Formats: sequence, structure tokens, C-alpha cells
Amino acid sequence: MPPIPTPSPRARRRRRAEIVGAVASVLLLVSCSANPAPAPPAPDAADVIAEGLDAPWSIAFHDGVALVSERDSARVLELDADGGLREVAVIDGVAPRGEGGLLGLAVHDGQLFTYFTAADENRVERRDIEGEAGALSLGEPTTVTDGIPAAGNHNGGRIAFGPDGMLYITAGDAGDRDSAQDVDALSGKILRLTPEGDVPEDNPFEDSPVYSYGHRNPQGIGWDADGTMYAAEFGQDTWDELNVIEPGGNFGWPEVEGIAGDDDFIDPVQQWAPEVASPSGLAVTASEILIAALRGERLRVVPLDDLSTSAERLTGELGRLRDVVVTPDGDVWVLTNNTDGRGSPREGDDRIVRVD
Repeated sequence: MPPIPTPSPRARRRRRAEIVGAVASVLLLVSCSANPAPAPPAPDAADVIAEGLDAPWSIAFHDGVALVSERDSARVLELDADGGLREVAVIDGVAPRGEGGLLGLAVHDGQLFTYFTAADENRVERRDIEGEAGALSLGEPTTVTDGIPAAGNHNGGRIAFGPDGMLYITAGDAGDRDSAQDVDALSGKILRLTPEGDVPEDNPFEDSPVYSYGHRNPQGIGWDADGTMYAAEFGQDTWDELNVIEPGGNFGWPEVEGIAGDDDFIDPVQQWAPEVASPSGLAVTASEILIAALRGERLRVVPLDDLSTSAERLTGELGRLRDVVVTPDGDVWVLTNNTDGRGSPREGDDRIVRVD
């Protein structure tokens, strides 16, 4: 029997390293299994306004009653004083897919306006709100505007009435980047219409609902007491934006993203990397702009007296934040969005939570 060869010192050192590495890997697996990363704590029950929502998207108020949209179920829910949720209606014609579905809500003169993704377009409808709190219902739909390009993503979807009484609509580029620079297209725009769906005579482009263009996927919009309009926008890979909206303004997409210093385009007043932002909802108080972040899982606070700075609240505490609103009583509510297919839902998600 031939003698067993003696390993060289180099081979022995390599073998010891392999054994040590294998043992370390086993210990790491055991450690991770025995001590998984702790989940973020649940919000204080005293601050939870409602829970058990399914991919909620928007909050609007009718005579002090909160109405909430659910993207995939196409339901409109009313919230009672005890946090109970009641189905008001299921919006016909909604065709949920990807980021599309029943999205923005707005209330004006006793009517509920809904923005939603249909089979081959995004559309805004209005319905009379009927009945009393606790027994609300919706009347028959009237189309306000349709033909807004739709896709599995970049649908925009936020609607709000400005201080001028006009309806503002955010429309994403629906994946057609170049359309954002085409003022004859509805995608990649902020649109402005009368509540009946007509084009206001003072819109910046004649006979066109286009109010501003060069947007990728704007969602949060709001106004301060002086009537200045702000919009939060999802960027591509580099910068998300906070913009001050000017009528007829070109905000650059897809030619530029973020602050470019190009005189042909309007720069954002502030920008953030998508991993700490992905801004969806926006609300304006007497002194601050509040921006709800999805991927960034935080509420960003921008002082109106210095739009170049911001602070962060709730970072990682509630998960993805879809919307932020100021209630008729002056409270601030945030709407979580952990059940939208991209979050990590915990028991009770999704929620409406009051923020100090």
C-alpha cells in the first residue's frame, strides 16, 4: 500500500480556511434563524384612526366624513367616528393592473370625483354623494375626462381642486417617455379642467387641458395660502423631485432628471434619491409641505420659508406611506400602503394614522 502523501503547509492552510468559513456560515444561518430581524413596532393604538385597508390610495372629505379609495378592490369606503369602515360603492369599469386601479379621490360641491384605470385608459368621473354619514351612497357617473394613457405603471392618479375652483389631475407618462414633451399628448402632464370637464379659457395652451408638462410620474399636489402650487414627482433612477408648478412650464422629463441647470427647463426646488423618497401624497399646512414617501418609508417635512431644506419623520416606523392629508379639524393623517404588493404588511395593515 503506497504511503499517504503529506499535505503541503499551503494546502493545510487552505483547508483550515475552508473549514473555518463553513463553520462561520453555519453559525450565521443558525443565528439568523434563531434571531430574525425585528419587525418595526406597531403604531400607538391611540394614533390609529382605521386599519384593515387593502391597498388604499387616497383620502378625501365630505362634510367631515373621510372617504378612502382602495386601488385593487375599486371600493370607496367611509370612515365613522370609531374607526369603522363601510363600503359606499364599488366603482364600475376599474381594471386594476400593476400600479393602476382606483386611485385619486376629490370632493367638490357634494360630488365625488374619482380617477381610475379602465381597460384601455385612465378616466375621471364624478358622482353625486347621497345620504347621511353612516349611510352614504353614490349616484350615477358622469365622465369628466377620459383618454388619459394608461399602463401597468406611471399612471399619475392624484386629483385635487385648487384655490381657483379648478380640477387638477396628475397624469404619468404611462411608459411613453417622449410623450411627456408633446403638449398635444395627455400623458406626462398636470391637467387643469373645470369641474364639468371643460377647458378653462385661461389655460396656458389654447383649447388644451395641459397645465404643465415634462413630468414622469407626478402624484402629490397641493397649494399654499398664497396660491402657489407644489407637486411631488417620481424620478427614474437618480432623482425624485419637489416642484413649484408654473402654468405652461416644462419640467424636463425625459430630457433631464432632477436639477439640471438648463434654461430650457424648470428645475425642482429639491431632489432626493428614490431609495429615500418615492413621493406619492402631498399636503400643505400653514407653514410646511408634507410629503408621503413609499420606498423611503418616511414623511418628509419641507418648510415653506425655505424650500431647499427638509426634515424627516416616521422613518421606517409605518412602512410605505401613500398619502398625507390635513383633516377638516386640522389634524394630519398618513395612509400606509404595505399591502400594495411591494411592502411588508404586518397585522392590521393597511392603516390611517394620526401624526402629531
